[in-house]
This record gives sequence, structure tokens and C-alpha cells, in this order.
Amino acid sequence: MMKALMLCGHGSRDQGAVREFAGLAEKLKARLPDWHTDYGYLEFAKPIIRDGLDRLRGEGAGEILALPGMLFAAGHAKNDIPSVLNTYAAENGVTIHYGRELGIDLKMLRAAGARIKECLVADGWQEGEPLHDTMLVVVGRGASDPDANSNVSKVMRMLWEGLGFGWGETCYSGVTFPLVGPGLSHAARLGYKRIVVFPYFLFTGILVRRIYDQTDAVAADHPDIRFLKAPYLGAHDLVVETFVDRLHEILEGTNNMNCQLCKYREQVLGFEAEVGLAQESHHHHVEGIGSSADCDLCDTACTGACRAKPAAAPGHAPHAGHAQHGDHEHGHDHSHGHAHGHGDAHGHGHGHGQDGHHHHHGADGHDHAHDHGHSHADGHAHGHAHSQGHDHGHHHHPYPHADHPLGPRSMR
Repeated sequence: MMKALMLCGHGSRDQGAVREFAGLAEKLKARLPDWHTDYGYLEFAKPIIRDGLDRLRGEGAGEILALPGMLFAAGHAKNDIPSVLNTYAAENGVTIHYGRELGIDLKMLRAAGARIKECLVADGWQEGEPLHDTMLVVVGRGASDPDANSNVSKVMRMLWEGLGFGWGETCYSGVTFPLVGPGLSHAARLGYKRIVVFPYFLFTGILVRRIYDQTDAVAADHPDIRFLKAPYLGAHDLVVETFVDRLHEILEGTNNMNCQLCKYREQVLGFEAEVGLAQESHHHHVEGIGSSADCDLCDTACTGACRAKPAAAPGHAPHAGHAQHGDHEHGHDHSHGHAHGHGDAHGHGHGHGQDGHHHHHGADGHDHAHDHGHSHADGHAHGHAHSQGHDHGHHHHPYPHADHPLGPRSMR
């Protein structure tokens, strides 16, 4: 059977972002030579998702694997793309298997760490030097989904702890809080002489440029602090490898989204009214419309000027109170939801080799710690077998940031 893969992007008014996504799709195609790989966008750019699916079907695909080109699963990955794919499959008699978002992943974190180190090295830092005088601020897109927002905080924490920064904070480019300006103004008050601002974004665009512009504005108000602008992720080789992993997850049947904290399935604090909303896309009216290729208000880099000059999409009256779609700064609330069809087969098994207690043997008076190996679900047994008369304490690897100035010793 023909192997067909469809990469589904968000799309952007920004030609640079569209070009970068296409470049990522080409890298993925080269990485998977035995697959027919195509791509398309949800909105603002061409080809649209249906175009890519049409091409794959034209090449003979009856079964297509589809991946969201998204860092985290919020409305686009959970609602809009599945809606487009489901509609297409029903209308064209093809089977589409949908994979999960890139998510929190060790490869993605390594790619992020590489980008952060790039700007530090350019500032004179050398590998191995402590970063206790430096603060990390990770900027996420920001979504109306608290699960996606909290994922950015987890990424920030893993980068903060992994690289050993003095402090770490998270802020967002839009939709939620804290936004970049207030977030960086807050960061500037914490006393660090160098602040790394890292946009956790796949591609360029108006939002990434806005993050860098706001960094410059806050930096101008704090000349005593060095603000470093780290590059965004882009088509790093480890990003490509993560997409390959997501493809294999579909084939293995292990591609579960995190549905335990999903506002469409469970009563998430503050979002209780959104449980069980119908799955539908609000992007059908902007498919392929309004990319910078069709726009004469700015050159190749989108400035957002289109939002200051209202223009209705063909065949649509502008919505009341609707800010134009400049990378999604909507003036109205698209509170569409969906019913998930994800099976939550999250079985966590920890079979312990012993019950974890020490057993007393009166014959020799020794307290023997038997091998308490935690036998994990992945089949690896980790244990420490101690011989008689020796130190029975567990020996851990030294913590890499044991000398952190805000670490445990600061509590003594």
C-alpha cells in the first residue's frame, strides 16, 4: 500500500513563515524517501490542506497519515485540523489517521537548548560556565486552552533547570497572560544582569518580530541589563526527527493526545462551560485567503497593517467587533469545542521487586537492604543490590546544579 503523509500547518500572512514551513516539509520529505509527503495550511496561505490531500489522492493514496504542524494541542490541533480532515475523508472516500502535536519532547527541548546556547555563545558565554547571573524568559504563543499554556511553563522549567539559569519565567505573545511587555518588565525587576528571551515558536512571523520588538523596548528602559534575543526553533534537525517520531506513533497506535486536562472533555477550572462542544473549524472562511502574497499593504514581512484597514473576505460580511486576522488576534471569541475520539490508554505499571522495606535478619545482626528494583512498564528493572556490611544508602548521580545560589543550601 502507498505510504502517504500529510503535514498540516496553521498558515500565516507572513511570506517568511510560509517559506519556512515549506522548507520544513521538504526536509521531512527528504528524511522519509519511501513516503509520499505533502503539506497544506489551515488559513492565510496556499496550498490549503485540501490541496495537499488532493495531490496525495491523485498519486493513488487511499489511506493517509496526517500530522498537525503544531507545538502544542490547543484549538487548532484539537478542533480545526481534525474538522477539515474528517470532512475531506467523508467527501472523498479516503481514510485519514491523525497524529498528535509535537508536544513536550526531549528532542524538542534539545533543539530549544541549542537555540538558547547560540545567543549565549554570541554574547561570550562558553559551554560549562555557570548561568547563575542570567535569567531565561520563554515566550509561548498563548492560547485559550490552559493545557497548552501550561505546557509552555513546563518547557521553560525544563530549560531553566537543564541549563542552570539563575531564574526562569514564562510569558506569551497573545491571547493569555502575562504578555511579553509586562512579563519582561517584571523580569527586569528581579536583579539579573542578563536576560535571554527565547520565543518557543516553530517559525518567524508577526508574533516573533513583535516579541523581539517588545524586548528592544523593555531593554531601552533598562540599559543596565543585557537582553539577548535567542532564535526561534525553525526547522532544526531535531524538530524534523520529532515529526518522524509522531508518524511512527500513528503506525504503532500510541498517538494519544493528553485528554486528561482537555477543556473539551473535562471540567478544567475556569473553562467548565466548554465541555463537549461540537467539533468544528472556524477557518473555512479564510482558507487560502489573505496571505502576504495577495496583499499590497506591506512587502514580504507582514506588519499587521491589514488589521488597521478592514477588508472582508470574499462572500463574507465582516463580523461585528472582529479585528482582522493578523496571525490570529481575533476581536471575537471562537469558543468552538469538540468531542474527543481519543482512547486514553495510559497504563502506568510499577511492579516493585520488593515492597521497599528493609528486612531484619537476627542471625548476623545486619540490616540488609534487598534489591528494591522498580520494574517499570518498559521492561527495565532498576535496582541496587547491596552486599552485607556495606553502606546501604542509595547513591544518586550528583545533581548538575548543586551549586545553584538558590538551591537547597540557601535554605540553611
